[in-house]
Amino acid sequence: MVNHLKNLGLSDKEAKVYTAMLELGPSSVLEISARTGVNRPTTYVQIESLRRMGLVSIQTKGKKQLFQAESPDQFNVLLEREQAGVEEKKKELSDILPDLLAMFDASGGRPKVRFLEGIEGIRKMQEEFLRSGEKVVYEISSYDDVLRLFPDHLKSFSPRRIENKITSKLIYTSSTGPIAELSKNENGEARYIPSDKMPIDFDVAIYGNTIALISLKTSNISGVFIEHTQLAESFRGLFNFIWNGLQQSSQSSREK
Repeated sequence: MVNHLKNLGLSDKEAKVYTAMLELGPSSVLEISARTGVNRPTTYVQIESLRRMGLVSIQTKGKKQLFQAESPDQFNVLLEREQAGVEEKKKELSDILPDLLAMFDASGGRPKVRFLEGIEGIRKMQEEFLRSGEKVVYEISSYDDVLRLFPDHLKSFSPRRIENKITSKLIYTSSTGPIAELSKNENGEARYIPSDKMPIDFDVAIYGNTIALISLKTSNISGVFIEHTQLAESFRGLFNFIWNGLQQSSQSSREK
């Protein structure tokens, strides 16, 4: 019985005192203490706690003060009161949750990670990017693999990106050398790097606070979204480091 009462929210000693009072009827602190094995001062503390819950009433018999357990039906009142409190806390949370989430995101927070698999999963990632509202995307890509998996990429995805007025900065590898359509990319820039200098089989896109990573291996096509402000900024910094290095390398080659 004590364990059941603890599950209803009483402490171990509160439960022992309450069950003793049910058994004894109107009793003194000394009698309750003797029945429970809890010392007298602690027994009085538990009685006071139970009285605040409405589980104990006080009787005066002559000069003697007696304590009596209230009907166990009072637990229904306590649970209803607790439920009302929970509902009130839920409402309070719903009111402040947007501000709490904004504070969480502003401080860096923990990354939000989602995984997608297969061609359709990757297409879903592309659709989410197009609908994101971001206006600049930084991308590093193995273009041989992109065209192998998405042969119509230049005719389908790129025009939609341009239609959504999204500026693209692309670093890409290709076994066939620079791709003219990418070099003439409307609303964006592209820089080529030979496959042997950067052997990759993935695509990474950075936009806003999101990093979209796609493994382009035919046997295990999968992708992951990572939403994290600091990580996205770090990836952008890495992208710009490579981007600027390619520009300097190109200028050195022309000067020679």
